[in-house]
Amino acid sequence: MSHAGQVAMVTGGGRNLGRCIALRLAQEGFDLALLGPDLQELETTAQEIAAMGRRCRLGEVDFLAPDTVATAIQSVCRQLDQIDVLVNNAGIAGPTATIQNTTRAEWDATLAINLSGAFLCCQAVVEEMIERQSGKIINISSMAGKIGFALRAPYAASKWGLIGLSMTLAKELASANIQVNAICPGPIEGSRQDEVIRDRAAQTGQSEDAVRTNILESMALGRMVPPDDIASMVAYLASAAGNNITGQAIDVAAGYAL
Repeated sequence: MSHAGQVAMVTGGGRNLGRCIALRLAQEGFDLALLGPDLQELETTAQEIAAMGRRCRLGEVDFLAPDTVATAIQSVCRQLDQIDVLVNNAGIAGPTATIQNTTRAEWDATLAINLSGAFLCCQAVVEEMIERQSGKIINISSMAGKIGFALRAPYAASKWGLIGLSMTLAKELASANIQVNAICPGPIEGSRQDEVIRDRAAQTGQSEDAVRTNILESMALGRMVPPDDIASMVAYLASAAGNNITGQAIDVAAGYAL
């Protein structure tokens, strides 16, 4: 199905999973608005999107400076007229540490970027979605938002919060025909997962290979999740096929923690 003329906004769209999601939505026919702290990364993704014949506009944001979020979204909305789909993907891994060794600054930064950033983006786009009586919001949570994750308190708390935000907004916005869902990936292949493995190995005294093996053994399918699989779920929820799915926290996790 063509999404010509529709606009998707992806936060953290310049790298890793966000880039993958943005490119998949462009392939599906969406024009894109990309938000993130690094314009150079965003511009690289934007060039790939433009090569597909899609419009792409960029907004530089610092989720630790909330005023930049509304300003950036207002700017891209003026250029693209409307936001049909919001994908709140921006996030950081936060510290890998025991609670007593986690600083307040680390806690605050993780919650600000992973949870408050999504809240601010939702707040900035819903009024226009309500006026049009149409819209979709997709929040990238995590399996860490469903089960306990030792040594990852700030990250897990932020991802549990995203699921709560998604379910609440699904109820709040249903009368305006706006669907809100969360996607809960398991461990995703890529550089960020490699970083998490290194940090956990350092904290626990295990080798990186041992940490990786433990993760894979916790996944029923015995493999990590390719980012393309998450992008495919985003594309599904963003399409008309997802019109009657709302208030869900959908696992794409290779059977993690079954």
